[in-house]
Amino acid sequence: MAEAADRRMEALRRHLLPDTAPPPVLHPNPSSSPAVLEPSPVIIGGMVLDIHAKPSVPPQPCTTVPGMVKYISGGVARNIAECMSKLGTGPFMISVVGNDMAGVFLLKRWRSFGLCTEAVLHCPRKKKNLLDNNYIGILQVNDVATPVVSNVFDGNGELIAGVASVGAVEKFLTPSWIYRFRHQISNAPLLMLDANLPSESLEAACLLAYESGVPVIFEPVSVVKGQRITPIAEYISCTTPNEIELVAMANALSRSVKYNFHKKEQCKDKTEAVEYLFEMLSPAMFFLLEKGIKVLIVTLGSNGVFICCKQRSNFMKNQRKCKQTPFSTQILEKLDGCFSSNTPDNFYRESSSGTCVFHLPAMSASVISLVGAGDCLLGGVLSALCGGLDIMPSVAVGVAVAKASVESEANIPDNISAASVADDARRILLSAKRLW
Repeated sequence: MAEAADRRMEALRRHLLPDTAPPPVLHPNPSSSPAVLEPSPVIIGGMVLDIHAKPSVPPQPCTTVPGMVKYISGGVARNIAECMSKLGTGPFMISVVGNDMAGVFLLKRWRSFGLCTEAVLHCPRKKKNLLDNNYIGILQVNDVATPVVSNVFDGNGELIAGVASVGAVEKFLTPSWIYRFRHQISNAPLLMLDANLPSESLEAACLLAYESGVPVIFEPVSVVKGQRITPIAEYISCTTPNEIELVAMANALSRSVKYNFHKKEQCKDKTEAVEYLFEMLSPAMFFLLEKGIKVLIVTLGSNGVFICCKQRSNFMKNQRKCKQTPFSTQILEKLDGCFSSNTPDNFYRESSSGTCVFHLPAMSASVISLVGAGDCLLGGVLSALCGGLDIMPSVAVGVAVAKASVESEANIPDNISAASVADDARRILLSAKRLW
């Protein structure tokens, strides 16, 4: 099986990547010190300008209503990178923006967060120039529209409708652009891909990670785009779908069985809701594990998270690339004593099949906006993993960060820190339950 996988990956290499890719022309910034390539998580995907419209009265068809419209820095990959940075884990970001109003806004906001833009590649119509830095690899292109998503919400922060224009991601985040950063990818503790990338770029990035033993985290983004997992499923270490994305991914990979999810409108309590969700979703979860995915983190909104895994080994195998940060150190101190009964090893000893499903509850929150909650959850998980935590406490941290997100108008709240999420993470981890 391993030989067959190697043959497929070699064929993929020949198809997507040149055997002798020309080295990029690097022009270091003379005002900065020489870059030292240290292990940093690599994030590849969209930087998007989010336009949020929230009516102050119930919206009416075929007319406008009063309300509030805001520009917010968005994009799944960008949100995750910002969240990780605010938690003390500096990611290497690979993305694209246009040289337009939206692109200028996004880069200005990026700098305001203290994040570096010295590796922005400015791409006029013909001439190219690359500035190298160890923190970012953003392509800025003239005459191209920056990805923009326009969303309309109801008074409770729930999305009513939205339109996404993200063609630049598919056009310019090509295998050749990703291959320029092969050294960053091969040296990373993990690689996170969002499904806005075209299929050939997802495959190329997985190839680079596979060759270096770097775990790959796949964020499905949407029901339609999540199906791009089909050719790369066996190389995905972890994926983070919601209920309908999970089913769509399973159906995209299944040749015979079709999986279904029907939302139950009325449940007498959270326990009944979680049991129903497990009954509905477990066939799809188990199927995706059989396809090679090591860990599933299924987000359930106010019902919390399922963690489903089959193999005993931690997919973060190369711990030398992980280093404790002030954030992870404070979290570990707070979570001390939570691990005696809620660790995967204890569950594995009791499981005859080697497959385990855990449920972590969501914390009650004063919801302002649900946009960005899933990205904050994954950003918290990845920061904790890169800081040396295991998967269970890392997901508990992610759920706590997501709670902070829904209580903020911004996609990524400004005040997230170990101090602000540690108590919630501890309560979440202590409330974890084994379902299978």
